[in-house]
Amino acid sequence: MAPVEPVAGTAAFHAGERLLQERVGKAAQMAEIGARVIRDYMPEQHRSFFAQLPFVVLGAADGEGRPCATLLTGPPGFVSSPDSHTLRIDALPGAGDPLIGAIRVGATVALLGLEPPTRRRNRMNGRVVAADTAGFSVAVRESFGNCPKYIQARSAEFVAGARASAPPQTLEPADDSLRRVVAAADTLFIATAHPPGGDDPAARYGADVSHRGGKPGFVRWDAAADGTVTLTLPDFAGNNFFNTFGNIVLDPRVGLVFVDIAGAAEDGVADIFHVAGHAEIVEDAAAVAAFAGALRLLRVRVDAVLRRPKALPLRWGAEVEFSPFLEGTGVW
Repeated sequence: MAPVEPVAGTAAFHAGERLLQERVGKAAQMAEIGARVIRDYMPEQHRSFFAQLPFVVLGAADGEGRPCATLLTGPPGFVSSPDSHTLRIDALPGAGDPLIGAIRVGATVALLGLEPPTRRRNRMNGRVVAADTAGFSVAVRESFGNCPKYIQARSAEFVAGARASAPPQTLEPADDSLRRVVAAADTLFIATAHPPGGDDPAARYGADVSHRGGKPGFVRWDAAADGTVTLTLPDFAGNNFFNTFGNIVLDPRVGLVFVDIAGAAEDGVADIFHVAGHAEIVEDAAAVAAFAGALRLLRVRVDAVLRRPKALPLRWGAEVEFSPFLEGTGVW
C-alpha cells in the first residue's frame, strides 16, 4: 500500500486511519464514533482500572527514532491518576530495555492497560510532562476503551524483590529462539507512530501501542535464502479505528514485543523479545484467503531482534482460556 500525505483538518482520526476507514466504507460512521468515544481526559473507570494493574504496555520512540514497545511492571497501584488529565507511572524501562532513556519531558508516548484475566483494556496516548528517577507523568491526549476481542484470559502477577537477570542478547532475525517464540505465541504487542501533519496542528509525533491475539501459531515466520525474515500477522475484524494500520500507512516502521510465556522458568518469569522492523499491509485476496478469519494481513520484515532473559517480573499462570472470538480463525 502506497503512503499518503496527511491532509488538513481537525478530526478524531488522522489521514492514515481515515484512508483505511474510507476503503471499508466506514469513514462517516467512524468520524461520528471517534468524536464521541476518543476523549482528551480519562473517565473515572479508566483511572481506577489503570490503578489495579500489575503491568502496562508502553510505546515510544527508541534511541534511533523507531517505534518500540515494552512492558512496565509494579505492584497494583504503581500506576495512578492524580486527576482526569494525568497518568503517573512509578516505573521506568530497566537495564537493557531499548526504551531506556526515551522517557523524558516532551516525549510522545502510548500506554495500553490490559487485564488478561478479565480481558479488559484501555488506551491512553499523550505527552510526558514530568520525569524523575522513580517514574514519569503523562498528560492525556487521547483516552479510549477497546473491546475484549482476541485477548486470552490468563493470570499475571507482579513478582516483588530483586532478581538476577542476564544481559540482553542481540540476535539474528533467523535465530531459532525467535522462531520458537513466534510459533508458540498467542499474544503480541505492536508499537507504531505517525509523523506530524496538517491535521495535527501542534506538530506532534503520534505514538500508539496495540494488542494482537490469536491461536498459537497465528503469526507466520518465514526466512529467505539470504537470511531475511518476515513475520505475517492476520488482521481480524475489529473496531475500525485502524490505529496500527493507519500509522503504518504513514510510517512503515514498527516495534513488536513477544513475551515467552510458554518458555517461562519455574517461577513463571518470562523472557522478552523486542523486534524492530518495517511493515506493509497486504490486501491481495488470495493471500488473505489463506488465513481463516483475516480481513487483511500485516507483513513485517525483521530488522533487529533483542532478547532480554527473565527481564519481566511477572508470574504468568499456566492456565489459559482462549478468546471465544478465535473460533472463526485459524493458524498458518
